[in-house]
Amino acid sequence: MKITFIVPAIGKKPEQKYIGTWKMEPLTYGTLSALTPNEIEIDLYDDRIELIDYDIDTDLVVLSVETYTAKRAYAIAQRFRERQIPVVLGGYHVTLCPEEASLYSDCIVIGNAEGVWEQLLSDLKLGQLQKAYQGQAFYQRKCVDRSLYQGKKYLPITLVETGRGCCHDCDFCAITHYYHTYHKRDIDLIIGDLAASPHKHVFLVDDNLMADKANAKALFKAMIPLGIKWAGQGTLAMAKDPELLNLMKKSGCELMLIGFESLEQDNLKQMNKSFNLTLGEQNELVKRIHDAGIGIYATFVFGYDHDTLATIENTVRFAKKHNFYTAAFNHLLPFPGTPLYTRLLEQKRLIYDKWWLADDYTYGELAFVPKLMPAERLSTMCRQARKEFASFPTVLKRGLHAMQRSSPLMWGVFWAMNLRLGEEIDEKMNVPLGRNLDEFPK
Repeated sequence: MKITFIVPAIGKKPEQKYIGTWKMEPLTYGTLSALTPNEIEIDLYDDRIELIDYDIDTDLVVLSVETYTAKRAYAIAQRFRERQIPVVLGGYHVTLCPEEASLYSDCIVIGNAEGVWEQLLSDLKLGQLQKAYQGQAFYQRKCVDRSLYQGKKYLPITLVETGRGCCHDCDFCAITHYYHTYHKRDIDLIIGDLAASPHKHVFLVDDNLMADKANAKALFKAMIPLGIKWAGQGTLAMAKDPELLNLMKKSGCELMLIGFESLEQDNLKQMNKSFNLTLGEQNELVKRIHDAGIGIYATFVFGYDHDTLATIENTVRFAKKHNFYTAAFNHLLPFPGTPLYTRLLEQKRLIYDKWWLADDYTYGELAFVPKLMPAERLSTMCRQARKEFASFPTVLKRGLHAMQRSSPLMWGVFWAMNLRLGEEIDEKMNVPLGRNLDEFPK
């Protein structure tokens, strides 16, 4: 028996071969590969970096679906189903929109696949594949099978999961509204993944690595002997704990993605993120993180009800003042299954009820009507903010600061990331979601 895993892309413009972006190894498929019996043959196609062989001889096609890639995943699924090859869809979007995903597949997995994957494969062998399998909220999985990634042009960075979910309940976040809490992974499994990594640079993929600080400290202590360099995601509040910062740096932390989201307190209250700190506290805690030798990838989101054009301008100034390693200035996007989506739907402010399936929706476009400015204006301002932060004088100034706290290799990563930032923004803007036009002509 043979299984084919496919990583769906967002889409592309007609003149593009692929979108130039940071292409990480797809962790989900390495997990499923580790859970698959050795007698089953597996192959992997990554739509982001290679063409899919739609004529391949296989017994099952499996796609993990995100909201951004849903339309493309459904189109790919259709091609294989036309050949009578069964297709399984899973992932967060399928969990949030199971009825929709069922229309485009033979089988869906709701929730995490680890607890039901063995049963699914057994049913497939017997010709009794069910329409749906209900996974658990969290399942203590094996170490990842990374042999699946060999020969693929992924960045030389290993992705490792240390837990799932978050201790917070932000109203725009689809992940936290599935898990509702943080589920930590066994430290021995994490260390096993790290020790087996072919790379010395690692990204710990948790949405909030600091959701359980005691567990995080225990993990960092166990990581120190490995001699790796790593990046992760957390909140600014971690800077209130000097011991935590010290352990992070000793264990190899070079960069942390921190969701500032907004500098407006009223916006933070509306998004249920009032735990984020006042501006004065933010300035002090950013300094503590930088003084510890850790860079910050700052993310901001615009489109909440108290945002104005001045909000965006002030945020760019804030980001430039602190010389962040890099930053993202994103417009708000209502993901299905979140309180944000429900609120905008009830207020009749959605431009597209299902923007992820709309034929004329493109990347970078707003899917709702902001309260204090036109949708097109907000989209343009977000793009201008990214371009300004990616201008060469700003990058040079930030690079000199990064050099003072980064390892030589991470300083090289800084230039690779930031010098292409403006170009990457242009490549992604207005990409039509879903169909690659050369494969699926209308």
